Amino acid sequence: MENRESNLLAIRPQILNARVSENMSEDEQFQNKTIRPIIKLQGELLIEVFRNYIKKRKNTFYELSLEKRLLYIDNAIQKDMKFRNSLKGMIIGQFTVDEYLTYVQNSSSLNKRMMNIVRERLHSNIQLLERPLLSY
Repeated sequence: MENRESNLLAIRPQILNARVSENMSEDEQFQNKTIRPIIKLQGELLIEVFRNYIKKRKNTFYELSLEKRLLYIDNAIQKDMKFRNSLKGMIIGQFTVDEYLTYVQNSSSLNKRMMNIVRERLHSNIQLLERPLLSY
């Protein structure tokens, strides 16, 4: 049987500027060592999931100004608990058992960090959230 832990760790991208040092808090170390690489790995999926979120809400996102689109993303992640929990599940599902055990010790703080990184990722990729062109 394949080792789930080694497989999960092997597919994660390396983030060179996500440093981990002893003078960081445990949450910050976990964020840089575990959460950031997982969100980078899941980046395309997160964008597609948000596109589906837009579609399910009648595409109103596409009529908004850039500033309001950014607020739309923020509100979706902060206030729509079903959507937020779905995003968390996509990230937590990539944890090793040890990482999960670390996560549950301070899940509230780590969830905040997680959702802030997802929000930043969607913001920085907003050009990928343009209305899809109709194909003929």
